[in-house]
Amino acid sequence: MSVWSNAWLAGQAAPDDVLDALNAWAPIHSVTAYDAVAAGRTGLPWPDVDNAGPMSLLQTVRTATGPRRDDQPARPSISLALPVPGDVRGLPVGTQFQIDALDAGESMIVSSPDGTAIGLVPAFEVDDDDAPLPRETLLWSVYSLPNPPVVDYMDLGEADYALRSAVRSAADTLDGLRLVAGTEDPRVLVEEVLQATCHHGIPEHAPSRAVRVLSTAAHVDAIITVSSGVAPIGTQSASEARIADSALRPLSSVVRAARAAAVSAILESAWRQSDDDAGR
Repeated sequence: MSVWSNAWLAGQAAPDDVLDALNAWAPIHSVTAYDAVAAGRTGLPWPDVDNAGPMSLLQTVRTATGPRRDDQPARPSISLALPVPGDVRGLPVGTQFQIDALDAGESMIVSSPDGTAIGLVPAFEVDDDDAPLPRETLLWSVYSLPNPPVVDYMDLGEADYALRSAVRSAADTLDGLRLVAGTEDPRVLVEEVLQATCHHGIPEHAPSRAVRVLSTAAHVDAIITVSSGVAPIGTQSASEARIADSALRPLSSVVRAARAAAVSAILESAWRQSDDDAGR
């Protein structure tokens, strides 16, 4: 959502490109305002809740960015936050947006030149009994923010280097797992996890290094997922499981930082491309 909606705002993607990219995540998207101020900044209905469709999601982003002033350099009005307990950088403290973004583990922030901002948090809808529905409808909740956050991303080159070191560490940990009889080879499971998440597209303007960092991050993340026991791997002892967990836990932070750095580079590249196109 971050990279495609930004590409659209920068004139590097058509609305249908964004909708096609979102469809790979969920076939149905809806958007609602969490509070009255967010509704005022986006044009979403309030207090009545109307689950507007995906085109309204794009219009919400467009409205929230506001008109761009001629005296301001073209730059992304969108940023990405991937919070986890203990690290909520980029989120306004003490807000419902912070709470819900932390629960989701991901969020998008849209800022305007006048200093206002909104936050978007995705969540799959559930029915009245709190039982998960089929993963078909993704609801985007829109929150008003007190001010645009200041986000300090890792340098892409630094992220690339850190990830390459993480790959070696993760691979060593994976090789050290001894399987219980009857379980699959962990490398096969890693490939299965990657196949389940590789269908998301990236805009053509994205720098090749940023794309490579995202791909490497996905690989490390898949190793973490498999090795931490989310996938059905067994080790021969609880102590081995603890050793594997201790070795892989710090890698999660590297993956998050690298993904944020890569996305930031992709966001910036859309506007550089837009400037280049305008100069021709």
